[in-house]
Amino acid sequence: MAERINLAGGSLSLAELNAIFRTIPEEFDFIDDHDIVRWSSANKHRLFKRTDDDLGKNVLEVHPGHSQKRVQQVLDQMHGGKRGELSLIIHYHDRPINIAFYALHDENGNYLGCVEVTQDVSGHQERGSWWHNLRQVLFRH
Repeated sequence: MAERINLAGGSLSLAELNAIFRTIPEEFDFIDDHDIVRWSSANKHRLFKRTDDDLGKNVLEVHPGHSQKRVQQVLDQMHGGKRGELSLIIHYHDRPINIAFYALHDENGNYLGCVEVTQDVSGHQERGSWWHNLRQVLFRH
């Protein structure tokens, strides 16, 4: 029997865990507490391709220049405990894309890094996305 990875809520084998991330139509990137890309989901649904060469890079190196200032601002807020999450809608190749950042903490509240989750939401209702983005930027949740 394959070794199980114990998680909150149960356990999975490594094959099962990899299958989940290959199948879910979202892309996940883990950025550690030093803003280094440590893991990216490898699946056919990725909009923003990542390679093994991207692992170990500062997260700003894998984001386009026009978004780097905003990404750094969000990460600074997460490091300082001023923001726990941010979700934005952008347009990429004429499709609405949700990009969300979630701060990760251990049981003692120490910042571990964040996970960036990207999803094509063209199948979701887009109405009001401008207001959604504005509220996310102006009001911390």
